[in-house]
Amino acid sequence: MNVFELSIIINITLQNNIFSGLFVGQNLLTLKEVDSTNNFLKNLLSNSKPVPEGTVIMAEGQYAGRGQQNNKWHAEPGKNLTFSLLLQPHFLDIAYQFDLNRAISMGVYDALWPLLGDALKIKWPNDIYYGNKKLGGMLIENLLQGSQIKNSVIGIGLNINQENFPEDAVNATSVRQILHKDYPLNDILADICNHVEAWYLKLKAGKTNFVRDTYLSRLYWFNVEKRFKTNGQEFTGTITGVKDNGLLIVKHNNTETTYNLKEIEFLNKQL
Repeated sequence: MNVFELSIIINITLQNNIFSGLFVGQNLLTLKEVDSTNNFLKNLLSNSKPVPEGTVIMAEGQYAGRGQQNNKWHAEPGKNLTFSLLLQPHFLDIAYQFDLNRAISMGVYDALWPLLGDALKIKWPNDIYYGNKKLGGMLIENLLQGSQIKNSVIGIGLNINQENFPEDAVNATSVRQILHKDYPLNDILADICNHVEAWYLKLKAGKTNFVRDTYLSRLYWFNVEKRFKTNGQEFTGTITGVKDNGLLIVKHNNTETTYNLKEIEFLNKQL
């Protein structure tokens, strides 16, 4: 066993059992700084020593954090939640892996709702919004083995106590900006882990329709006319649903069209 492996075991041993859930967050490793917690967790998985399901890797700072479509994630060190967790949804059909996005998004939503209320929404596919401002998002990387999901590395970034953002983060906000007070990061992390676990277990128990219906009911811009852009053209449309495989359904001129992540843009940054 090398020093690196020993330090991980010591950290996990010192920090386990601080959350009340069954397994998510029971093994917690906190790092001072890392390129990205997703990369760290994937490297950990590539070693021969098994990593328990529910393991959480939390970093005080990330210097190469990523969002969807390789966008850079800005996070002031020590002020926000930047962490990754490991799940092993072997039960989930690859064709419906978006159900995991739904479950994780709603776990984060449920943790923040007592603080922020009904202005909180899930922006498709898995960003967290307050009004028209972005609080955070998720990057889920499913590692496949044949036709099965072997591991899911789930990166979550949330703006909690940060007050100022770079100019290019035009629609970013934080819990601190909304409520004008700081919140303990570990308390919010524990709530997220507990709620993510609850939604994950619902999915595992086969309550797929409940998961999908609840996700839709919390969706940003659902059933209201808004401005979008696709192929360089702006249009007014209405989100009417999300397909089982995760494609967004938008109605325009009485016609419903499905879109993948890179095919449609929400024109919300100018609001």
